[in-house]
Amino acid sequence: MYTLWKPRVLGAWHVPANGPVILAVNHAHNIDGPMLMGCAPRPVHFLIKREAFIGPLGRFLRGIGQLEVDRTSADRAAITSALAVLDHGGVLGIFPEGTRGEGDFTSIRSGLAYFAVRSGAPIVPVAVLGSSERRGRLIPALPPLRGGVDIVFGEAFTEGDGTGRRTRKVLDDASVHIQKRLTAHLENARRLTGR
Repeated sequence: MYTLWKPRVLGAWHVPANGPVILAVNHAHNIDGPMLMGCAPRPVHFLIKREAFIGPLGRFLRGIGQLEVDRTSADRAAITSALAVLDHGGVLGIFPEGTRGEGDFTSIRSGLAYFAVRSGAPIVPVAVLGSSERRGRLIPALPPLRGGVDIVFGEAFTEGDGTGRRTRKVLDDASVHIQKRLTAHLENARRLTGR
């Protein structure tokens, strides 16, 4: 990632050096996940759509610890795998919007709140900026080489009351609060980077 795109990484010190943590990442381009995996200060295990786990790419993704998820239903195996990452003190990467979009956190799904409340792991908001601004000349589906992508890590925060209770009200309240924090981080990151 550093060789091809020269990303600028800001605030990486916000990621705790050890213990469980959830990286909540905006998602505007397919390169966002790999870009973060290549630049994060700790190995990241992302929940990735099942459709990506085909042939050699599937073997590669499993080999580097990525987690397969069926987005058409509540995938219990994926939930168990994600919680195991956190139980073992690892880093779980989540795109809270559930899929690629504008990357503005306007509609987040409840999965992030569930993992945060259930595990008690802190959430670190991450803004990936510049990946979808321009197309590359050599490979139009990717950002321009050395095109300037910014990855901005925000301050960690926790959700829930520490008991791990997951009532509908607790999860709904957590989702609202998380969305506000992620949106504020994105605005801050845009001001900081001038994007």
